[in-house]
Amino acid sequence: MTITAQGPQTGHAASIEFREKERQFHLGNSRVSYVMRVFENGALGHLYLGRALASGRSYRHLGPASFDGFSNRLGAPIPLECPTPGSGDFRIPALVVEHPDGSTVLDLRYGDHRILVGKPAIRGLPSTYVEADDEAATLEVDLRDAPSGTTVTLSYTIFRDLPVIARSMRVRNEGEKAIRAHVAMSASVDLPDADWQFVHLSGSWARERHIHARQLEPGRQSISSPRGSSGHQHNPFLLLRRATATEEHGEAIGFSLVYSGNFLVETEVEPYGTARVRLGVDPETFSWSIDPGAEFATPEAVVVYSEGGLDALSDAYHRLYRERLARGRWRDRDRPVLLNNWEGTYFDFTEDRLLAMASVARELGMELFVLDDGWFGQRDDDRSSLGDWFADRRKLPGGIDGLARKIEGIGLRFGLWIEPEMISERSDLFAAHPDWAIGIPGRPRSEGRQQLVLDMSRAEVRDHLFEVLSEVLAGAPISYVKWDMNRYITEPYSLSLPPERQGEFFHRYVLGVYDLYGRLTARFPDILFESCAGGGGRFDPGLLAFAPQGWTSDDTDAVERLKIQWGTSLAYPLSSMGAHVSAVPNHQVGRVTPLATRAAVAFFGVLGYELDPTALPAEERRDVAEQVAFYKRHRALLQRGRFVRLLGPFDGDGNRTAWMVVSRDATQAIVAAYQVLNRPAQGIERVRPRGLDPAISYQVSGWPAGEEVDTGESSAIRGGDDLMATGLLLGAAGRDGAPQRDFQAWLFVLEAVPEG
Repeated sequence: MTITAQGPQTGHAASIEFREKERQFHLGNSRVSYVMRVFENGALGHLYLGRALASGRSYRHLGPASFDGFSNRLGAPIPLECPTPGSGDFRIPALVVEHPDGSTVLDLRYGDHRILVGKPAIRGLPSTYVEADDEAATLEVDLRDAPSGTTVTLSYTIFRDLPVIARSMRVRNEGEKAIRAHVAMSASVDLPDADWQFVHLSGSWARERHIHARQLEPGRQSISSPRGSSGHQHNPFLLLRRATATEEHGEAIGFSLVYSGNFLVETEVEPYGTARVRLGVDPETFSWSIDPGAEFATPEAVVVYSEGGLDALSDAYHRLYRERLARGRWRDRDRPVLLNNWEGTYFDFTEDRLLAMASVARELGMELFVLDDGWFGQRDDDRSSLGDWFADRRKLPGGIDGLARKIEGIGLRFGLWIEPEMISERSDLFAAHPDWAIGIPGRPRSEGRQQLVLDMSRAEVRDHLFEVLSEVLAGAPISYVKWDMNRYITEPYSLSLPPERQGEFFHRYVLGVYDLYGRLTARFPDILFESCAGGGGRFDPGLLAFAPQGWTSDDTDAVERLKIQWGTSLAYPLSSMGAHVSAVPNHQVGRVTPLATRAAVAFFGVLGYELDPTALPAEERRDVAEQVAFYKRHRALLQRGRFVRLLGPFDGDGNRTAWMVVSRDATQAIVAAYQVLNRPAQGIERVRPRGLDPAISYQVSGWPAGEEVDTGESSAIRGGDDLMATGLLLGAAGRDGAPQRDFQAWLFVLEAVPEG
């Protein structure tokens, strides 16, 4: 039996084939295959993940000749789709369930399967989707543990046009008593060898998603978050790459979790040299009681395979997350160039000062003015008023509505910052509902940034927030909302949960955040939501389903942003990255960089400004106006083109970085190169574009104005083959780029020359 999802125009197809004789499942398209079979004992075994294999063939030779259980072969590295503990597999499990008698052994055996066109949603959780059933095919396999009545449904979706497998799991209790899940992974994949590098995105506040790599070694290697959010420290993403893999060539496998809370991504290499990868909700901070007749659904894991290097892997994630995870009216629309007042004023503003800033922003071509923190309650610093979502009339005599209408009268749209999940002890809300703040009765609460966290697992808390925030958003012409979360969760406990269910708190918190996000975005579909968590502390796929862009980092320094945006691009598209130009000296690191360089970095994301434009001298105002105009001219390409990494800030001494965007038809491209420090007597430097059409001739121009290509030494019209083979020269007068200096940026615009 074979189900095929085939595009009517493209001719591409994704198929799921079941060969009954071998009891083999083969999910495949033109770029990837995923093969499983039901072993002799009824367990679902893993055979293959990799480049596309031919359909209609048996691949049972890729797994053990036979497997009838672990009896007399304890600890053997049998590749399983849903490994469990206690009966002979001593490696990291995908599922651990505690039965009423306290035991945790499961004997999961194949019961049934279904092959569907399209892709079902996961109830209560964000996930990737299709707009037409022919875009994907889905396999659901039921595994049953007869003694306990536990049924596990493994779900696999293969997309027609991408080398992507989306995986999730549902655990149902068909027994007579409650069971408790302690481990419930979204995916577990067994690989036949461990010759991979473990590449992850780690850092801290203002230094998020730096790339770290190490070779897989015997034992366990993992990244995780126990903080209540996906966190600044680690991102829920793992890249396995061959040592020989580059951006352009070689094998790589990506594992990404569509989740915004505590997570675990882990590998284990066992003594025989195989490797197991698992990812899902963090088991150390999780347990879930499943009553008879109930079920638990895991978040979705997205697995991408590439034999074309990291470039192809990232492009698959970018396309999927930009087009089939983000949703709503802003998914495909050009995002506005905004001015955020935060670093320009912090808490110290008046309505007149905001209007003056907005007037200059409009003159400079910006499209949206965002009022950040400090507009509500008695919020003059970070010690009060979170939870009191009503305008401070001392600062805004006409309230939010009055300010927003004046901003619109200037010619800009209006946006607003909120932090719904937080509460200040000095607030009307805390005085009325102190029990709504997370904490353990009889123990002190730890503060972070002078604030506590609301219990988002409680429906009455979410209902209150929905009502008061709806009143704010409906009461003024608001086009944009920045949703922040500025601290982690401590003393995790919910007064709404009995003692035996406190292990559910963290996951229920995230489900509550998703519920409120979903209700507000449905109620206000025309508002563009941007997620934020002290910068990039919750920059993950889960929130992309509600907010199609996120604040990438509080660090706006152009040099630091090279590493942050490079690392983020491994899995996330440019359309998801908020990127601002701020004043110098930079407020996070004190560095002074040229205005043009700050813009040249911020162009590769969703451009905004975070400064007081009234304080800019006339020359810089002219420069900003030209930057905004340049970005608008090329906005569709910069936000939705194919992003290609050329030279990385994590390579060598990190002094040079280069990247580019290119249109799908290769008729347009923008190439950027950056230098941290100038050095004496440097040799000839070139940046070689990729992804151009070798048969196309391109007009090459430089940015900013006045630093155009010098046509005296190299023609301004060059072939795509020439550009990719010999590159663009950087550095000295008379070459393609401007003269070198510290914190230099070079931008080249390539546009196809019409034939004839």
